[in-house]
Amino acid sequence: MPHAYSDGREMLARERLDALFSIIPSYARTADGPEAAAARQGICLFSEKPQADDMAVAVAIDRAVQAGGVISTVGFRERYRPLYQEARERLAGSRLIHARVHSAHAWDLAPDRQPERWWQEYARRGGWAMEWGVHAVDYVRFMTGLEVVNAQAFTFGEEAQPVELSQAIHLQLETGATLDITALTGVAHSPAEPLITLYHEKGTLALVRHGPMTWSLVENGATLRTEEMDPWLAHDRQFIEAVRAGDPGLLRNDYHDGLGSLAPILAARASARRGGACLDVPRWADITPEASLGFRR
Repeated sequence: MPHAYSDGREMLARERLDALFSIIPSYARTADGPEAAAARQGICLFSEKPQADDMAVAVAIDRAVQAGGVISTVGFRERYRPLYQEARERLAGSRLIHARVHSAHAWDLAPDRQPERWWQEYARRGGWAMEWGVHAVDYVRFMTGLEVVNAQAFTFGEEAQPVELSQAIHLQLETGATLDITALTGVAHSPAEPLITLYHEKGTLALVRHGPMTWSLVENGATLRTEEMDPWLAHDRQFIEAVRAGDPGLLRNDYHDGLGSLAPILAARASARRGGACLDVPRWADITPEASLGFRR
């Protein structure tokens, strides 16, 4: 019989677990919360994104994962989609010039509409850029193999609205190539418009999202193929197989690598609070609590 707990620590104390799937909201995660406690107990960790809204918290959890020597991953599901893997192969050996991620979401913006869930509150969720921005950064990192080194961002909203209207994030990659992420609220995304477009020296590669399960890969304007699959299930199964086999090499990312997708977005949020100041982003391999102090919420 399944057991339900209102306290994660009680669950860890009473249950014998092989793995923990953490879907705790990012704003509620703490340095000494269930993720870090589980890792210290040798329990493997699947962390849903975004890992935290404070880099110091994410780094503390990462240190617990490293100290516990457990298998870990972060829920960047599209890495497990063959279409994204094909895009990565097609980009290999070609210099990236610019990447663009554009996402628009229809929303009832009536002034009297109030948030019904925590994820509808900007202060807690961090906006669409926080929710999808970490995905955007991660998938560009995965497909190009490049890391973010600088971040700048602007957010537009009105006091009468419960959500942000627009967010524009400008990132520079380690080669000097650029990445723009825009998120709009109150307008619908055009089905024909690519969610991700990669401009490289041999042309363009675009990924068009038709729905949660269905994507198309478009090269220089021509559709190469359309793919329908469940990347959530694929990632879950791969994590379970990695835990059973004791082989972290079966996974396409771990908790530590996930810091490289979180840090640019938290830096961008800090930039927006500072009027668009350009901030350095430490390489994920070098992120420490000291390096992350500027990215506190």
